[in-house]
Amino acid sequence: MVPHLTTALTGPLLDLEKHILGAMPEIEHWFRTQWRDHAAPFYTSVDLRNSGFKLAPVDTNLFPGGFNNLNPAFVPLCVQAAMAAVDKICPDAERFLLIPENHTRNTFYLQNVAALQYILLQAGLKVRIGSLLPEITAPTRLVLPDDRALTLEPIRRVGNRLQLDGFDPCAVILNNDLSAGVPDLLKELEQTVLPPLHAGWSTRRKSLHFKAYAEVAQSFAQLIGIDPWLINPNFYHCGRIDFQARAGEECLANFVDRLLLDIRRKYDEYGIKEDPFVVVKADQGTYGMGVMTVKSSAEVRNLNRKQRNKMAVVKEGQHVSEVIIQEGVYTFENINEAVAEPVIYMIDHFVVGGFYRVHTGRDKDENLNAPGMHFVPLAFENSCTLPNCAANPDSAPNRFYTYGVVARLAMLAAAVELEQTDPHRSSP
Repeated sequence: MVPHLTTALTGPLLDLEKHILGAMPEIEHWFRTQWRDHAAPFYTSVDLRNSGFKLAPVDTNLFPGGFNNLNPAFVPLCVQAAMAAVDKICPDAERFLLIPENHTRNTFYLQNVAALQYILLQAGLKVRIGSLLPEITAPTRLVLPDDRALTLEPIRRVGNRLQLDGFDPCAVILNNDLSAGVPDLLKELEQTVLPPLHAGWSTRRKSLHFKAYAEVAQSFAQLIGIDPWLINPNFYHCGRIDFQARAGEECLANFVDRLLLDIRRKYDEYGIKEDPFVVVKADQGTYGMGVMTVKSSAEVRNLNRKQRNKMAVVKEGQHVSEVIIQEGVYTFENINEAVAEPVIYMIDHFVVGGFYRVHTGRDKDENLNAPGMHFVPLAFENSCTLPNCAANPDSAPNRFYTYGVVARLAMLAAAVELEQTDPHRSSP
């Protein structure tokens, strides 16, 4: 269920980790019941922050773009999970169309596409890559730095099906987060599209995700008898903001003050000496755009022009009009004296590995998803795939088990979120 992996942390397990390990049988049974009621997303990645006293997700991506950053040793886990996911879609499926982001020069991202294609091929599928770029009018071969190559092909629509030349796929896998909106080409298809179109950032809201996560965390915390705050980053939502016109500043500043006060009360309760901080994020979008760390409301009232411009626009030039003000979670993990945070990857409801996002120019209270970051793959501790609670309670693999639990909680929240926002959902 969770690979036996090493982490950057050493030393004795912390209280939260020990508590989760002690409740492992109850936790795994609880997850099994949840997956009977909720369909896991096709794939998910979750950014975690571990401050020692708190372990929480800070972002959940339904179109993960870092499969190339996984340790190659994780491929068998990925393949097995992909097989399970495909069996749920259509046991007879054999041809998949993979649609990536509209990048042709971002070789790091293209290596992710190649890694994802390889996983699906190893799962016994025929996989070809269709591009939404209008300039791709014929098969276009791209050679990657790792000596692999991709062929991007033009997509055509025939009735309500997408096809490539000589290729009629059973299903469509999106690795494009639809930040700019849903192209007409993808609407009302008879083929299964995964993740569904309403999982894209043209529809999705982080505030809805973390609302669902708060409910999941509350249920889980009650199950194992912990304070849900230990795994949940509290947040507020400000739905009317215009950074360039300086509209909505008071709404934002007031929520910053309220959340900082909430955090300070919890810090006092637990005897935590760190300074509270919050992270203001665009309610839509990814790639670490539209994000800033704040320690007082004065900071959002006194943004300079450069800061306002940075917050005003996210991926694909989309204008920011809504933000979430999220509790900041410190990361106390380091690799080679650089600040790091774990990113956990899942296919279907299985944890298949992860890596560390590392940034030499950022501090423990800052967003690490920024230019200058690099990635360090996690490694297997040994051949075991489950934590060994009896043998050594302080072992590193047991520490990773807690990461897998919290990441799966975020994935479960995403499943609930997608159900709630499904445009085809029947009214209760």
